[in-house]
Amino acid sequence: MKTYPRFVTPDFEPFDPIELAMKTEKIVCRGDERKYTAFYATGVYGGIATGYTCGCCLRCVFCWTNWSRDFPERFGKFYSPVEAFEKLSGAAHKYDVRKLRISGAEPTLGRGHLLALLELVDDSEFDIFILETNGILFGADENYVKEISRFKKLHVRVSLKAGTPEAFTRRTGARPESFELPFRAIRNLLNHGVSFHVAGMMDDPRIVSKQERVELAKRLAEIDPSLVVAFEGEVIDPYETTLARLKSAGLSLKWPLRERYGLLERD
Repeated sequence: MKTYPRFVTPDFEPFDPIELAMKTEKIVCRGDERKYTAFYATGVYGGIATGYTCGCCLRCVFCWTNWSRDFPERFGKFYSPVEAFEKLSGAAHKYDVRKLRISGAEPTLGRGHLLALLELVDDSEFDIFILETNGILFGADENYVKEISRFKKLHVRVSLKAGTPEAFTRRTGARPESFELPFRAIRNLLNHGVSFHVAGMMDDPRIVSKQERVELAKRLAEIDPSLVVAFEGEVIDPYETTLARLKSAGLSLKWPLRERYGLLERD
C-alpha cells in the first residue's frame, strides 16, 4: 500500500483491508484511547445512545458516514474507555434510552479500547450494546471473537457489502480474496456463541443483481439457514457524503429509489 486510500475511483488499485486497518489504527488509536467525533442518541433500534467513531478499513462507495472515514487524521478527539462510556451513558440518560452502540466507522479498530468499553457496559444498568462491524477483523482473528464472547450484553451486527468477490472489490476497494473474511467472522461468532445478526446493502436493484442476491443467500445458508431468514437488507440513501463517494467511483444512480427487493431468498 503506497499511499493511504481515501476513495474508490475508476482506476483504483485494490488494497489489503488488514493492512489498512493497521495503518488506520495508528491514526485513530492512542494506547487504549480511541477517536470519536460525537456522542448522541438516535431513534434507530427503538432509541439508542451512539458513539460516532473515526476510521475504517474499507472504502465502500455507498458509505453514509462523515468525512472522518476518509480523513481520520483531520477529525475527532481521543477518548479513553471510561470517558467514552461516560459520554454514552450521558446521552442515554438525557434521552431516556437503555441501549448503547458504536457506529459511524469500524468499531473493532482499537481492540483494547473496545474490550475495556464492553467491560464497563457489562457492569452497567444498560440492557444491550450493539456493535456494528464490517466483519473484517473478526474474520481475520478468531481469538478476537473469543475475547468478546464473554460479554453478556453484546449484540453484533455484521454488515456485508456484496455477494461475490468481484462486486466486493468494486464496492469496497478491498482485494477480492478479502471477501471471505466477513463470512469467517460470521462462523466465528456462531461458533463462540456471540449474539449477532447479518445485514447488507443487498436490497437496492440499482447496484445489486438478483443473481448476486441468490449467491449471497446460498453462502449464508451454507453457514446457517436462519441467517437468511433474519437477514436485514439495506438500500443506498442519498447523503451528501454518499453521493460524493459514488461520484468518485464513477457511479451515477437515479433518485429517488423507485423499488427495492423483497426478502432474501436462495432461488
